[in-house]
Amino acid sequence: MNQKQINAFRMVMRYGSITAAANALNVSQPAVSRLVADLERSVGFALLMRLGGKAQPTPEAHDFFQEVERMFYGLDRLTSVAEQIRDLKRVSFKVASMPMVSFEILPRVIRRLSDASRGFSINHDVHTSPRILDLLASHQIDLGIGQCYSNTPNLDVLAAFRTDCVCVMAPDHPLATRSALRPQDLKDEPLIALNYRTVTWSYMSQKFAEAGIAPKIVSETRPSYAACGLAAQGIGIAIVDPISPGIFGAAVTAVPFEPKIPFDFQVLKPSDVPLSRVGERFVSEFVATIKARTDYGITIHNICA
Repeated sequence: MNQKQINAFRMVMRYGSITAAANALNVSQPAVSRLVADLERSVGFALLMRLGGKAQPTPEAHDFFQEVERMFYGLDRLTSVAEQIRDLKRVSFKVASMPMVSFEILPRVIRRLSDASRGFSINHDVHTSPRILDLLASHQIDLGIGQCYSNTPNLDVLAAFRTDCVCVMAPDHPLATRSALRPQDLKDEPLIALNYRTVTWSYMSQKFAEAGIAPKIVSETRPSYAACGLAAQGIGIAIVDPISPGIFGAAVTAVPFEPKIPFDFQVLKPSDVPLSRVGERFVSEFVATIKARTDYGITIHNICA
């Protein structure tokens, strides 16, 4: 029993005659008759009764045909599923990002992916960078967007980005009209710093130490939007990424910090899991969206996807 024999029998049953089956298969009538005869020898019972030049299905043929149709339905289903996977219409994808990119950048990426591939399903969570690294390490997400140190084990950096921190304060703050602020300008100012566990804390501490200034930190917090919220209430000046202040609109003012405090972030995946096709598409769309937002001053260090 082989697929050609079964398919010839199926066409005879579906079209009602050997002649019609031969036309559907684009082969000769003798070829169809021979295939069905071979199938009969294989299964051990008659499928067609040849009466007066016509082929009449036996009762056993009808029973067998039901199973054949179920088999072909399964094959057709597999073909349909394969097409959906190929066209990214049957995709479940999990990504976690730090809040900075979750307000505008990532929604744009998800919209572009959804518009291009109907049926695309994405699970997006927002977490701090340490939590994202834990989720990646435990394979609970496919991709993560956050901050990590260069020696973080078991993770692949697919794309790396850098922008520069700004000083965020209430619009009526005396320093809000400055073109830039240096550590000396902030010597006696209450500061809101990102948590000491963050990469940004390390950079900020280094810049103030190099200037010989001890920062007057009145609050530590994370993520950046929480620091901006405190700054909007006049509690102090927050040193954060340049994207998060945008969600507060006119409630805060952002002033560049000099010398520059880099704010790095990366697109990451577990190193022992290959990047899927939808993952490749996601990284490509994310990079394209970042490139389009020139107002944030984000530079791309490398793209490894």
